[in-house]
Amino acid sequence: MFEKCVISSTTFPEIHCCGRVAVLQRKHNSECGVQTVDDSEVFMLREVLDLVCKEYTMWTRILSGGRGFGFGFRVPRECVRGVGLGISGRQERHASSSEASMRKTALFDFHRDQGGKMVEFAGWSMPVQYKDSHIHSHMHTRQHCSIFDVSHMLQGTLTLFTNDKGGINDDLIVTKTDQGYLYVVSNAGCADKDSANMKARLAKFKAAGHDVELEFLEECLIAVQGPSMAKVFQPGLTDDLSKLTFMTSTLATVFGIQGCRVTRCGYTGEDGVEISVPKSGVVALTERLLANSEVKLAGLGARDSLRLEAGLCLYGNDIDETTTPVEATLVWTIGKRRRQAKDFPGAEIIVPQIKAKTTRKRVGLVSTGPPVRQHTPILSPEGKVIGEVTSGCPSPCLKQNIAMGYVDVAYAKNGTPIQVEVRKKAVKAVVTKMPFVPTNYYSGH
Repeated sequence: MFEKCVISSTTFPEIHCCGRVAVLQRKHNSECGVQTVDDSEVFMLREVLDLVCKEYTMWTRILSGGRGFGFGFRVPRECVRGVGLGISGRQERHASSSEASMRKTALFDFHRDQGGKMVEFAGWSMPVQYKDSHIHSHMHTRQHCSIFDVSHMLQGTLTLFTNDKGGINDDLIVTKTDQGYLYVVSNAGCADKDSANMKARLAKFKAAGHDVELEFLEECLIAVQGPSMAKVFQPGLTDDLSKLTFMTSTLATVFGIQGCRVTRCGYTGEDGVEISVPKSGVVALTERLLANSEVKLAGLGARDSLRLEAGLCLYGNDIDETTTPVEATLVWTIGKRRRQAKDFPGAEIIVPQIKAKTTRKRVGLVSTGPPVRQHTPILSPEGKVIGEVTSGCPSPCLKQNIAMGYVDVAYAKNGTPIQVEVRKKAVKAVVTKMPFVPTNYYSGH
């Protein structure tokens, strides 16, 4: 018999009894008539198990009547870490970083007031979801418009910071502005190494006699994403939004707040903008946008499933310092001139891979059965391990399981039948073209 570990739905969950199976609390979703798992509980349960267990595997339990599914994690008794959590008893420990040690965006109190369930993300306290479910937020973004707090990023075009071994240190958005400077947005978890990298290269650049300065902005960044974005946003913008195409940027006044940088981009696959806002005005701007009935707040949970449907990488999952741009199918981020000049870190490894190909490739997957998650083994039809899943979730739009991962190039062609190993069982899957859901970036037409 397995004991249970029940995770409460508070911001910092408490472990009431630690055993060999952790089972999430479930709540009834009246909209779709099924019992669903609170996304914040999934997010935080992972943190708990990362903290207290040496190893665990995910499992899915079908609820009675076939009405839905619940997530759990199988934890071998001998793998529980000695952190003051007995196999029985009622000792408690917070799962994530203490609130005092986490960085907070200027919208932190606003998130709490709006019912945001806060979790630790790359050292920041961020909302994983609000009062609406993850699925509701996901679909609202696809059908209407949602606001995401992305202030945990540093304040174009998608580009990469590569290292001397050909790996990816970070993926970033760099925009050339009318004011004569480059505007860079990086990932939260890479902020320290990105700033150190830029400072080191700046010193060399200056030593060579060049004049350049580096400034880190202390502003907030919010993303407004979805097909209703233009209708909601244009009335408060001093510029003509129709002239701002995908990956272009302007400095503008937004609903009376001056000094906002508006870039038409986002990480959901939908038309949208990211707005760099002075801290003093970010709450007022967010409230002004939410006054429109088309707009709702959305958290990390919806943002993750949206970006996966759009086939977009999450740094640390799908790309990292050991992944080359060729393996990640991100060669298009390296311009022709740079390939010819070979004047970027790791060029001696990356450029030959472009010409001679590589041994593995990032692909999309659609599978049957239980959802597949990060680190799930990918198998050939004969059962040989040919790769690993890096991201996966049930697709709210497609109503089927989607994932991305890396496979041997011999199995990378779209339509190739493969398998994924879920709970020691082989489940059928097929290599699928990404994005899984058509993107709706604005090109001016």
